[in-house]
Amino acid sequence: MSTTGNLTVKELDSKIKKEEAGRYADGGGLYFVVPKSGSAYWMVRYTSNKKRKEMTLGKYSDLSLKDARYEAASKMKQLREGLDPLLAKKRAEQESIKTVDDLFEDWYPTLEARLKHPKIPKRIYTKDIAPHIGEFKIDQVTARDIRTTIEDIKASGRLAIANDALGYCKQLFNHGIKLDLLAYNPAAAFTFKDAGGVEKSRERALSEEELKQFFATAKKHNDSFSRENYLACLLLVCLGVRKSELCEAKWDEFDLEKEVWNLPAERSKTNVGFTVPLAPEVLTWLEELKVRAFGSEYAFPSRRTSKKPHMGADTLNRAITKLFGHEAGKKKQPPNLMGDMTHFTVHDLRRTCRTLLAQQGTPGHVAERCLNHKLKGVEGIYNKHDYLDERKEALGKLAYYFNNILN
Repeated sequence: MSTTGNLTVKELDSKIKKEEAGRYADGGGLYFVVPKSGSAYWMVRYTSNKKRKEMTLGKYSDLSLKDARYEAASKMKQLREGLDPLLAKKRAEQESIKTVDDLFEDWYPTLEARLKHPKIPKRIYTKDIAPHIGEFKIDQVTARDIRTTIEDIKASGRLAIANDALGYCKQLFNHGIKLDLLAYNPAAAFTFKDAGGVEKSRERALSEEELKQFFATAKKHNDSFSRENYLACLLLVCLGVRKSELCEAKWDEFDLEKEVWNLPAERSKTNVGFTVPLAPEVLTWLEELKVRAFGSEYAFPSRRTSKKPHMGADTLNRAITKLFGHEAGKKKQPPNLMGDMTHFTVHDLRRTCRTLLAQQGTPGHVAERCLNHKLKGVEGIYNKHDYLDERKEALGKLAYYFNNILN
């Protein structure tokens, strides 16, 4: 429904009160719209390049009749001057992108649309890139600024993160070029040789002596390596699960009476639900964690004010790295408490679990299923057995052996 002619405030208020849904013309391309549900609003209609277009101006509660007529007249003036009002609006929005932080906020929705885990680049940008260049105006970022950012990450020993940060910088500033906000990419000249180097597949697994040293040191220095971090590392070695699967675990996934952890499909990297058998030693650690959780639904609730209610993705790696004398973002570095021991990451604990399983004689196919790996080749296609009993025996033997190492 639509009518022509100049509207009055009294008419507008009446249509809203009577909920007369429809589109009412005021002239000059301006329309007052009363939707079937929601708030009434102003809209302008016009033709550009032989196409009929509509543009919302604002809610009636925010824009008076007088102001709406002024806005509509301004849009029509733009049209007469050869500029599509919708295009002008889009350009104005882009002009609000002034800093690198603004550019990232505009780029991030594209990551959410195409990446399974867009929070990974967001975390790296927030923790490692933004502190250096986030507040810089886009056109003032230089190659030297990119180098400083990458060098700082390298200095913390996180070479893989340095590579990732460089890659994200290149993509981020390319986004700025696409929006015609930049003439060149300040990260373009750099290669992975300038960052973390060509990455090789990690083969790091901790020996029995290294396990003793690490856990003894972590336990002794509980002021910097919390008891929750300590228990998390114990569980990673004895269960072989992925870091995110453990850090984001909820108590309703655990059945401590039946001695199993039912990892849901939506949190499993394989997108398939997985049952993890729990050895007596593991149950003891979980019982302690439940007390420490203070009623939280998460096994590892966040201990700081954070958007995330559970332990952060980089918490354990930062805690481990600190024991080795490196702390990101700090000018004064902590002492190296690990001596000559080679640095390791959280994922190396998962590889350690797999190595210990092999050392104790666990068959390869059972050990692979303990880590929730899909079986390869023909066996993976036809063998759908989950080996729960075999995995329970293998992980039980591992937890008993590992607990003896610690004690």
